[in-house]
Order: sequence, then C-alpha cells, then structure tokens
Amino acid sequence: MIALLFLGFSAGLPFLLVFSTLNARLADVGVETATIGFFSWLGITYSIKVFWAPVVDRLKLPLLDRLLGKRRSWIIFAQVGIAAGLYLMAHVDATAAPEMMALYGLLVAFSSATQDVAIDAYRIEVAGERLQAALAATYIFGYRLALLVAGAGALYLAEFWSWQVSYEVMAALVGVGALTVLIVREPRVNHFAAAQDIAHKIEQEASKRTHLNPRLARLVGWFYAAVAGPFLDFFRRYKELSIAILLMVAVYRIADIAMGVMANPFYLDFMGFSKTEVADVTKIFGFFMTIAGSLLGGVMVVRYGVRRILLLGAIMTAATNLLFVLLAQYPPNLITLAAVVSADNLSGGIANVALIAWLSSMTSASFTATQYALFSSLMTLPGKFLGGFSGIVVAGFGYAEFFLVSAVMGVPAVLLAMFMIRQGKRLDALAPRNKEGSDENGVR
Repeated sequence: MIALLFLGFSAGLPFLLVFSTLNARLADVGVETATIGFFSWLGITYSIKVFWAPVVDRLKLPLLDRLLGKRRSWIIFAQVGIAAGLYLMAHVDATAAPEMMALYGLLVAFSSATQDVAIDAYRIEVAGERLQAALAATYIFGYRLALLVAGAGALYLAEFWSWQVSYEVMAALVGVGALTVLIVREPRVNHFAAAQDIAHKIEQEASKRTHLNPRLARLVGWFYAAVAGPFLDFFRRYKELSIAILLMVAVYRIADIAMGVMANPFYLDFMGFSKTEVADVTKIFGFFMTIAGSLLGGVMVVRYGVRRILLLGAIMTAATNLLFVLLAQYPPNLITLAAVVSADNLSGGIANVALIAWLSSMTSASFTATQYALFSSLMTLPGKFLGGFSGIVVAGFGYAEFFLVSAVMGVPAVLLAMFMIRQGKRLDALAPRNKEGSDENGVR
C-alpha cells in the first residue's frame, strides 16, 4: 500500500503538466488561444494507450528486464521519458517554438500513458483480489496529491520564480517514483503461460499454411499473442457476459464525466462564485472529500464485496447529480455549495475505488496491462465524447435540465450493476485465479 501511494504520485504528476498547468503557462507567456487549443490533443495519448499496451505486456526491455523484472523495468523506462520531457519543456520558449513545446509535451504524455499501463499491471499483480480496493484507495490518494503538486504547486513556483524553475522541479520530483521502483519487489506472476500457448499454436499454423520460415512464423505468433491474445482470452472466458461487462465499463462513469465538464462554468457564470471561492471549495475541500470517499470505498469493498459497492457508487453518482439540480434553484450559498460538492466527491471516491477493484479482478495475469488498458480507455471515452455536447444542452435548456439529464444517464450503470450482482456466482467462477498468491500456471 505504501508503494502504491508513491506510484500513484508518480502517475498523477505528469498529467496536469501537459494539460491545465501547461495551458496556464502558454496563456501566461502570450501564446495565441487557438494554438493553446491544439495542445489539448496531447490528451489523446491517454485514451489510446490500449494500442501499445500489448508491447508493455509482451516485450522484455534489454538489460532492464533482467535487473528489475518486467513491470518495474517498464515503469522506470517510462519515468525516464517523463523526466526528460519535463526538463526539455522547462527550457523551451513556447512563444518562439510552440512546435518544440508540443513535441516535448507529446514525449511526456506518451511516457506518462505508458507508465499508467505498467503501474496498473503492477498494482493488479502484486496482490490478490481481496486487497485491490485498498491498493486502489492508496493509489488514488497518491494520484490526487500529485495533482495538487502539479497544479497549485507548479503555479506557485512559476509565480514566485519562473516557469523554467517550476518544470525543472517537476522533472526532479519524478525521482520519487523512480526511487520507489528501485525499492519495491517485482510481482511473482507468470505473465507468459496463456500467451505462450497462443503464440506457439499460431506459429505452428503459420508454418504449415503459409510456409513461412521459422523466424517469421515465430514473429507472427508473438504478434498475434500480444495483440489478439488479450481480447480472445477475455471473450472466451466471459462469453456472452463479456458484452454486458464492457457496457458496464463504458457507462459507469458517463454521468460523472459529463456533469464535470460544465461544473466550473456553473459555479462561476451561473452561480456567480468567485474563482477563489470555487478553488477553496472544489479543489482544496473537494480534494479531502475525494480521499475520504476513496478510503471509505476501500473499506466497504473489503467488508461487503466489490459488486455491492459498485451498485452503491452508481446510485450515489446519479443521486448527487440531482443535488446540482436543487443547487441551481436557489441563490448562491457557500455552505450549500460545500455540502453538494462534498456529496459529489465522496460518491465519486467510493465509485472510483469500486470500479478499479472490479476491473482489476477480471484481468488475466498473462495479459494484465492490455486488458486493464482496454477497460481504462473504455471507461472514459464515452463520457468525454458525450461531455462535448454538454454546452449545447446547457445553452438550449439550462443548467438544471442538464444536471437532470446527466443524472438520468447514470441509470444504465445502476441497472447493469444490479445485473452483475445477480450474475455474481458465475462471474466468480469465470474470474482468473492467477494473481499473486494463487497456484495456477506455476504462481506461488
């Protein structure tokens, strides 16, 4: 859990430095607004990481793999890319060379997304299903701390010193994660059991049917196992339930993400709160409520089981969106705002921990990185896509109606969570038993 706290910090640190903090830097030095908008495309890397996750799952890094093991070698390899990218960003004049800033930002974003893939795989493999909620809670705590450092902390450094110093300090803080990787142990999990079987079968078929030479046949087998293997494993294991599972992943956070797009405009433009008031309530106070929700969710998952808390999180997320409907009906009041934000962040913390623990329990140790990358990409894309239309809904109908629609969007997640509870015994029987601590495939 201590290791996941620091790895969560390492995962969260680069995120804002290529998003809102970078946007603030670009605006501060006079980069045109249209150009700043293009920098948002850096975020696409986080949504498409599933495409190179198979490489993280199957490729052994020369030398580093022997020294550190598969997961730790990929994490520290990605951290080198993050630190190098941030240091280079510190020394670029964004007004004179915006294309170089974008290039170095892409290095940070790509390395950060790769680190996320490797850390998620490490977290899932280092402990059994029973501890996944607790690990998720500490990971989220570390991640949120990093967001404070890379958000408010980076802005303070830029204000009192310079943007160069700010990004140099952020590059140095990558060392927190690197030191953690060097201290922690590698998960004792057999990554290759199922994948090797698939690769061997494809290699044999390729040799017979296409008459490829042995090296090319072996390459075809490796590629097929790396790319198709994770998806074949998931669909063969869960059969018709796989569609329901993927639908659940896709819709679970729609209500939360779609509502979040219009939250700040609602606070500032509609309710009339000042920037300082919004920051105090939503960023500082909200931070602690999210952490409280994460810790509470971790405890509840251990006590009552992940699927029940998954249902509770879905209900609370939809219900708290209805609180924003009420908030829109009354004059601005900081106490009321704090109460609604508290409920929203508390429910978000509980739901997020339950979702992470549930998704972690369904990944196979032979394809951990790729399968979890598929889940994590799928759980944000629909919400981000629909969130793009949120401004149209607000402009056409109003904030209260928008929040009502966002609450209704949470209903499918509630229904699917109930379905998962009814299918509990079958899901338990189909779940992989090859995390650390089990005996399958030669695991301790």
